Amino acid sequence: MYTDKDGVVNFTNAPTHSGYRRVLRDVSSSLNSGPVVTNSGGNYDEAIREVSGRYSLDADLIRAVIKVESDFNSNARSNKGAMGLMQLMPDTARLHNVGDAYDPEANIDGGVRHLKMLLGRYQGDVSLSLAAYNAGSGAVDKHGGIPPFAETRDYVKRVLQYWEQYRSRGWQALQQIQLQR
Repeated sequence: MYTDKDGVVNFTNAPTHSGYRRVLRDVSSSLNSGPVVTNSGGNYDEAIREVSGRYSLDADLIRAVIKVESDFNSNARSNKGAMGLMQLMPDTARLHNVGDAYDPEANIDGGVRHLKMLLGRYQGDVSLSLAAYNAGSGAVDKHGGIPPFAETRDYVKRVLQYWEQYRSRGWQALQQIQLQR
């Protein structure tokens, strides 16, 4: 779906530029229902577990990154052009052969491959890898550590906090708490 400058809404199954966003319908409900948008994360748990196992990366860390990046909104798009659950930049999506960055499974797979690559580059240092995920490897390398950007420092702190919460209280318990709010 794309809304042009004149307010005309365009739908296609073959987007021609990055201004389009994916719209999913819940096929189990009536034809009159609207797009399915969730921030609970429940719909993505199976994909997270599968990719976690495939790349030997902690599922709770993946959940924490997704929580901070998009709050589990697969249609999220940043003002800098990052897309989907794990907020892949176009170059990162291309690097990891992600054809549709708004496809939740493809986005999670590409984001986890990118995070795994960064963890390898920074010898398993999660904080440096998260900083590079947010600000880019060039910024981390230039500053010899977490760059002195408030956004990046806050990002690393938030991801680590969610990761700890998910690990200590369990993903399912936190999901139930969020659904009760």
